[in-house]
Amino acid sequence: ADPGGETNFGISKRAYPHLNIKNLTQDDAKKIYHSDYWLRAGCDSMEWPLCLVHLDAAVQHGVSRAIDFKGKSNGWFDYIFLRIAFYNSINKTIFLRGWINRMIELYRVCRTGQEIT
Repeated sequence: ADPGGETNFGISKRAYPHLNIKNLTQDDAKKIYHSDYWLRAGCDSMEWPLCLVHLDAAVQHGVSRAIDFKGKSNGWFDYIFLRIAFYNSINKTIFLRGWINRMIELYRVCRTGQEIT
């Protein structure tokens, strides 16, 4: 049911139709995340943990929507709740539990500084 189709290291065929997703290396994925999400979304100019929340939003929702969320938020904590409200507005209940779990994990990492599990 995922509209992204084939995915490797979180990189989808839908977003990168020109790539051989099956043979994508971890280094290739890191380069994509850095150039297409971290830099394009302006994460390099943000403080921790806002930069992480913004990067995660850029990857999941696209850079434009992430920039919109950031503009409406009052810090990383509020940003997470804006995303939860957005998920709740989408008619894809099959994914809702996973999206909420993603936000809980993101909150835990931001609050404690622990690694993402």
